[in-house]
Amino acid sequence: MEEIVLRNEFIKLGQAIKAAGLVESGVEAKIVIQDGEVKVNGVVETQRGKILAGSCRIQRLQYSY
Repeated sequence: MEEIVLRNEFIKLGQAIKAAGLVESGVEAKIVIQDGEVKVNGVVETQRGKILAGSCRIQRLQYSY
């Protein structure tokens, strides 16, 4: 599990998954969040601008075809 250190008290979901290395760009972050591929504290989140606190856990779902 990757852990990131916040400079501020809060971070937006799109910024967090990019900082954690779960995506390579902001555009990719937007797409995976809108497609329901990201969970915050175990719940699928589709709001890219969702504000997260330092205690939140994020996960990108991996699909196999």
